[in-house]
Amino acid sequence: MSKLLIVESPTKVKSIKKYLGGGYEVMASMGHIRDLPKSKLGVDIDKDFKPQYVNMADKKDLIKSLKTAAANSDGVLLATDPDREGEAISWHLAQILALDLNEENRVAFNEITETGVKSGIAAPHKINLDLVDAQQARRVLDRIVGYKLSPFLWKKVKSGLSAGRVQTVALRLIVEREREIEKFNSEEYWSVDAKLMAGRKTFTAKLYGFADGRKIDIIPNGEEAEKIVGALEGAVYAVSELKKGTRKKQPAPPFITSTLQQEASRKLGFTGQRTMRIAQQLYEGVDIKGTGTTGLITYMRTDSLRISEEARAAANAYIAEKYGKSYLPEKPRYFKTKSGAQDAHEAIRPTSVALAPEAVKDSLTAEQYKLYKLIWERFIASLMAVCVQNTVNADITAGDYLFKASGYSVKFDGFTVLYEEGKDEESDEGASLPEMSEGDVLKLKELTPNQHFTQPPARYTEPTLIKALDEYGIGRPSTYAPILSNIMNRDYIEREKKSLKPTNLGTVVSDLMVEYFDKIVDVKFTASLEEQLDEIEAGKRGWIDTIKAFYKDFEKLYDKAESSLEGKRVKVPVEETDIVCEKCGRKMVIKSGRFGKFLACPGYPECKNTKPMPEDEVKQPCPKCGAKLVKKTSKKGKKFYGCSNYPQCDFAAPGIPTGETCPECGSYIISGLRGRKYCMNSDCPTRAKKTSKKTGDK
Repeated sequence: MSKLLIVESPTKVKSIKKYLGGGYEVMASMGHIRDLPKSKLGVDIDKDFKPQYVNMADKKDLIKSLKTAAANSDGVLLATDPDREGEAISWHLAQILALDLNEENRVAFNEITETGVKSGIAAPHKINLDLVDAQQARRVLDRIVGYKLSPFLWKKVKSGLSAGRVQTVALRLIVEREREIEKFNSEEYWSVDAKLMAGRKTFTAKLYGFADGRKIDIIPNGEEAEKIVGALEGAVYAVSELKKGTRKKQPAPPFITSTLQQEASRKLGFTGQRTMRIAQQLYEGVDIKGTGTTGLITYMRTDSLRISEEARAAANAYIAEKYGKSYLPEKPRYFKTKSGAQDAHEAIRPTSVALAPEAVKDSLTAEQYKLYKLIWERFIASLMAVCVQNTVNADITAGDYLFKASGYSVKFDGFTVLYEEGKDEESDEGASLPEMSEGDVLKLKELTPNQHFTQPPARYTEPTLIKALDEYGIGRPSTYAPILSNIMNRDYIEREKKSLKPTNLGTVVSDLMVEYFDKIVDVKFTASLEEQLDEIEAGKRGWIDTIKAFYKDFEKLYDKAESSLEGKRVKVPVEETDIVCEKCGRKMVIKSGRFGKFLACPGYPECKNTKPMPEDEVKQPCPKCGAKLVKKTSKKGKKFYGCSNYPQCDFAAPGIPTGETCPECGSYIISGLRGRKYCMNSDCPTRAKKTSKKTGDK
């Protein structure tokens, strides 16, 4: 007989079997096997919020197989993921398999490598019931909020909506940022730039103030800017002071879950959900040519910046061999994990520095390679020497005015030879400046007044929202990706390029929650609740008492909201378009359904006309009737441009009309592939002369 080892994912089974040999049978639970029932609340509020767990219907055969395997084994070890969720899954498995909770039958693998697996097996421990309680508390809280507030939204707004305890707070942040943008009053201001030459090199200096050192706070309008330009006519530009120095640029720490999602979004364009899916694959194991299946990274749900001394030593040896000892810091660099972090696992790092990205590239998918390369380079760079830059700040006087220019050059590249962290906003670090000395007279090439307007705060992007959630203490590493995907899938927010913008529906839902459940969706309250969950995990707080305190306030707010809105519904504003309903003549509106946005007649139920959303509107009007042109897709999947006034106007063309007519036949000239113009009349004599097989225009 052999021992039964149960993991979560079937991907791990093969590699763990290889590491442990024949004394173990390895099976996967395929995630959770028990949960609260879908058809009802599943929490007995009157009996200390006791959860009413049920075996998941689709796991019936698996549970039977696990019970059989456990009965025929020499013992059972539970090796689910090393976090709250994994601890809860082990606890549920113990309940189903009737395991003794006092036995040391729980093992954890921080990495799926031979070393990681064998060290985990060598250190079994009891199931941590404090972790289980923390997960239970979160699950029960979220179930109460979801099952109470979702039906509330169905009655007061529209059916099919849902509300979540944490995701509604994220939505609130996005809505409030949009309101800030809408209320922002942009103000005009001007700057003056001097393009100067020192020797043969040109650089730009910015007007700072007066020659006596007084700063000009603001140039309010063009007239004032032109006055300054006029006063500078014929002025001599001379270097009055040069300040030279050095500065050190520190590397970013290795990744934790939140920073990995942020950087993967900035540099790779990955959503949080996509990043975590790929990271899970890299953690569970990939079949590497010549090595076999092995985990490439440590556990990817972590908020700790700690790394093992073994990993540090391996990275230092690699850096010294690859780049030289000068690329190692004088003292080992340790990063401080922020207060309040669980610090249960190491930072996200490669399991083996020797498995460099290029060495395993052929064994990975394109997206796996990109993410692994990002993790590997970030980890190595975090342990490298600082980048040293030479800095120069130049004061340049011209008449009564003072200009300033700053720049830098790299003295020692350090960690930047391998990796630099991406930025959410452009930084103004300056550029390199030509060699100058105090007293040098510079040649003025151009003096330019520039108009500017103050800008509103930027909309959240996925990385900046994750950063805000992390800083506010809302959610935990494993929740960021689901939070974003949930509010996106429910049509509460939408992407506008890379920015996150609330929809009308999202704004209504957020406003309703804020008006009637302000405390529940308050940023500070939600953060404090996360701290309470951490205290439960640490054994410092009871989970039942935590939920009781929460529910007492929640119940009062819920009852008040129900009575205040009895018999009332909140209307979601619709976005009207210029597209006319061909059945009744009303202007169609944009609505959302399970398959996304579509056009609908506002005359429903009298008029039930709907149509797909036009993919793109074209600036050029319809040459036949002057209505808007839209990009459409035919039944065969071909793209074309048609009139939005169809069927009253039947104009359709494979390209965009240019507004010109063909001198040969009088038909319309359209712009095809690569901007080439041609007559849309296929029988026109010009088509025979100008059609190009190479471009595909016909």
